Amino acid sequence: MNKYLQLFRFGNGLMGILGVVAGALIASGLDIADHWMNLVIASAVVVCFIAGGNALNDYVDRDIDVKAHPERPIPSGRMKAEHALYAGILAFTISLLLSFLLQDVLSVMIVVVACVLMLSYELFLKQRGFVGNVTIALLTGMLFLLGGSIVSNVESVIAIAYMAVLVSIGREIAKDIEDMEGDEGRSTLPMRIGVRRASAVASVMLIAGPVLSVWPLIAGMFGPLYYLIFAANAIFIYCSFILHKEARRAQKLCKYAMLIALAAFMLGAVYQ
Repeated sequence: MNKYLQLFRFGNGLMGILGVVAGALIASGLDIADHWMNLVIASAVVVCFIAGGNALNDYVDRDIDVKAHPERPIPSGRMKAEHALYAGILAFTISLLLSFLLQDVLSVMIVVVACVLMLSYELFLKQRGFVGNVTIALLTGMLFLLGGSIVSNVESVIAIAYMAVLVSIGREIAKDIEDMEGDEGRSTLPMRIGVRRASAVASVMLIAGPVLSVWPLIAGMFGPLYYLIFAANAIFIYCSFILHKEARRAQKLCKYAMLIALAAFMLGAVYQ
């Protein structure tokens, strides 16, 4: 694989685009076609942002990755560390500049705050465990906020963003449980309070998200296809019960549940 494609990990960018599209669909329904240009620009913003975050991550974790991910461009010797840093800075800069093309103050503010959070995470907060978990979860929720803002209806996606934040915190803690042996120099939640207690915190988050998902039904926000959300909820709740023993399986299942939830949001918004 090309070293820059591996560095940027564009598959993660695709997930980010889906979040923005879901937010825009929830906020505008089929009228999303009227905002196609903003959607294209926002997608490019997200892809560049995530590429920058991945590049900066590989630069910061270059020593740890010698053991944890030796196949990545820096530890494998195919890329100099400073080149990854420059690529990350360039990607962040392009992301921020593209956001001004949206000609919307709120959208630009979301991107600026996201850049600050990502830089803070990679440079300072990643090592602090739970604070880092919350930061990544907030960035996930902000994808929906950006989708809502580009169609001038951010209020309608706030509840969905909260759901995304809650389940993302749960998944991030599950990942920390899985990676305990390889997490050098970090003070993760399972390291600080133990696996069982950290699992309990993650379980609360993975259950709180599904509980909150009932609110759009009560509010009449979506059509009948939104009931697909209960399939995602079942997986999240199942993960809350197994993650203290099977953290790796739980965090992978959470990823699939997130995809199902995205489908429920989008289908529910379109077919009302």
